[in-house]
Amino acid sequence: MTLLRRGERELLITIDGRVLMNGVASRSEIRLAELACAALAAHPTPRILLGGLGLGITLKAALECLGPGARITVAELNHAVVRWCRGPAADLNGSALSDPRVEVRVADVADLILAAASSHARLDAIVLDLYEGPHEATQGRDDPFYGPEALLRAREALAPGGVLAVWSEEPDRAFERRLDRAGFRTERRRAGKGGRRHAIYLARAGQHRPRG
Repeated sequence: MTLLRRGERELLITIDGRVLMNGVASRSEIRLAELACAALAAHPTPRILLGGLGLGITLKAALECLGPGARITVAELNHAVVRWCRGPAADLNGSALSDPRVEVRVADVADLILAAASSHARLDAIVLDLYEGPHEATQGRDDPFYGPEALLRAREALAPGGVLAVWSEEPDRAFERRLDRAGFRTERRRAGKGGRRHAIYLARAGQHRPRG
């Protein structure tokens, strides 16, 4: 994983030469945060788990939408990404990691979801802004984020009415069916008109039981 600067303003994170995050092309990531936070409008003190830090743009957008009582735990696997967000990307993300509402954990977000599901401390939102997102062609049934068992764990980790918000590189019908079977009420949104076909899934934890 590499941090690159292109020109005076553009920062990019790349993996094996492929752009993972572009600081000037982040409309869908911002919209992910905005939609997830809008779903929590009735919560004065929401507890949010954000999987994936990137350049901190999704986190910055969430903080701009939330009040002082919100608490966001960010799970990021890579120590270098955290350093970049505190250093060269801090201007881009508004020094989001210094916000008192934020806790950063260098950890696998799947482990934190499992811990929440196993405890009584439920989350109001889980926001997954991860590389590629759900993609049927490359992910099996045991996928730790988007597979059937993973979605059941996410549902168990959420408080009643909580929301699972997922960024996806493109729409994935199989993922939508798995969300339904896991007991979520789901809508698929886009960041706006035109541009790439990035999808945003908003899945609410309903009261009905998951399907067998």
